[in-house]
Amino acid sequence: MKGSLVALVTPMSADGAVDYAAVDRLIEWHLESGTAALVVAGTTGESATLDHQEHVGLIRYAVRQAAGRIPVVAGTGSNSTAQTIALSRAVADADIAACLVVAPYYNKPTQDGMFRHFTAIAEAVERPLILYNVPARTAVDLIPETVGRLAPNAGIGGFKEATGEVERVARLRGLCGRDFLLFSGDDATAREFMLAGGDGVISVTANIVPAEMAAMCAAALSGDAAEAARLDAPLGGLHEALFVESNPIPAKWALNRMNRIGQGIRLPLTWLSEAHQDQVAAAMGRAGLPL
Repeated sequence: MKGSLVALVTPMSADGAVDYAAVDRLIEWHLESGTAALVVAGTTGESATLDHQEHVGLIRYAVRQAAGRIPVVAGTGSNSTAQTIALSRAVADADIAACLVVAPYYNKPTQDGMFRHFTAIAEAVERPLILYNVPARTAVDLIPETVGRLAPNAGIGGFKEATGEVERVARLRGLCGRDFLLFSGDDATAREFMLAGGDGVISVTANIVPAEMAAMCAAALSGDAAEAARLDAPLGGLHEALFVESNPIPAKWALNRMNRIGQGIRLPLTWLSEAHQDQVAAAMGRAGLPL
C-alpha cells in the first residue's frame, strides 16, 4: 500500500444525504487511474459530520464496492479514546486494510496522553492503525519521538504526517524502521517527502487528478527526482488551490465542475465562495483538465 492513496470525498446530494451512486463512480474511476488505496470517512470525507450509523455504513459500502480490487483504509479517529475504539471495532470485521486514527483534537493531550491513547486503541482493535498528525486542525503535534515509541507496537503500521515538514522524514525513518509506512498528508510537499524516504501520500489532490498523482508518486518512489518534478509541476496550483478554503470545500467544487459529484456539502462547511472559484478553476486548467 504505497504511492497515491486518495483521501476520498464523501459525495452528497443537495440536501446533504450521502450519494452512494456517486461513491460507486468515484471508486471505479480511482481503480482505472491507478490509485493505491481509498481512505474513506477521513477529514476530507467530512467524518466530523457523519453520525455513527452513516460513518459505519459508508465504510462498509466502500469495502463492498471495492470488492478486494483496491485497499480501503477506514477513518475512525476522534478525540475520545473510547469512541475511537468503538467505531474502529464496528468496522473491523469488514475487509479494511487499516484504520486511520487522527491525533486527538480540541482536548490537546500531552505526548504521553497520545502515546497511551494510540496504545489503547491498538490493543483493542484487530486491524492495524495508521496514525495521523495534522496540527493545523488538531492543535496538537504528534512528534516523531512519540511515533518512534509507538512504532514497535504490532498493531500500529504507519503514520500520516501532515505538517509539511519534510525534514521529519529522516527522523521518523530512523526512529520507526524501514518497514513502518510513512505517508505525507501534505500534497504540496509530498514529492519531496517520498524522495526523502516516505512511502506515499494520502492525497486531496488525487480526488481531482488521480492518474496524474499516481504517476508522480511512482516516479518519486522509484527515485527519479527529475521525472517526479516534471509530473508534479502542473499539479502545483491544485496543491495550493484545493486549500483556499477548508478542505474539502474546493475539492468538492472541482469535482462538481467535472460532473463527478453533486453540489452537496454539510454545514458548518459551505459551498466554495465565488471569490475563490476562479483560482480553483485556473489551477484545474493548468493541470490539464478541460473546463
